[in-house]
Amino acid sequence: MIIPAIDIIEGKCVRLTKGDYSTRTTYDASPVDMVRRMVDSGMTRIHAVDLTGARQGSPDAFNTLEKMASVNGARIEWGGGLKSDDDLRDLFNAGASWAVIGSVAARQPLMFNHWLCEYGPDIMILGADIREGKVAVSGWTTEEEVTADELINRFRPLGLNQVIVTDIARDGMLEGPNYDLYTTLRDTHPHVTFTVSGGISSIADIERAYDLGLPRIIVGKALYEGHVTMRELELENERQNNTAC
Repeated sequence: MIIPAIDIIEGKCVRLTKGDYSTRTTYDASPVDMVRRMVDSGMTRIHAVDLTGARQGSPDAFNTLEKMASVNGARIEWGGGLKSDDDLRDLFNAGASWAVIGSVAARQPLMFNHWLCEYGPDIMILGADIREGKVAVSGWTTEEEVTADELINRFRPLGLNQVIVTDIARDGMLEGPNYDLYTTLRDTHPHVTFTVSGGISSIADIERAYDLGLPRIIVGKALYEGHVTMRELELENERQNNTAC
């Protein structure tokens, strides 16, 4: 499954390089317009990050989420600044289908335990953003002394089954994903579905991920910069669906 990404600052689509906010590139298309284009191309599951919310530690773009989620057929997995029960309530009221949790999982594991139990592992996704082996939080501005493996082991007993792993060193670099990272995690945690995030530069990168048995791939900068097109992603999705049948 190809999952296109929308990163949001001040209601606009942006991309960063290696999570550095000073490298921000802002694109003309609005998040809602991008959602429409993605859904029209058959990509209905969309990864969205409230980058302002992630950095400041509280959600900032639920009004944008509400407009994005109102696009017919769109299903949004949303992360960024989610810290409280009220945040999650407002998130789902605004139309998100999934919540991606990073900082709370690393810093307040009991809170994430509670959310896994209350909402279930089919809705709650662990976001593990990795820099030099450690999990980075608060919009990638701070590293915690915990690894992705440790986080997964902590929450697997409560049914955790979806993890988005972003290799920050590859994010926005268009140099290909860290395939060894994902295949090692998959082999270590066979009951977890991992999403590849960071580094996709071409259709060939996506095909290699599929060939390695990695079923979910986030595509961000490569799409915005024209290294892949919506039509190419649509055709690749069709090819994979036909292969699965």
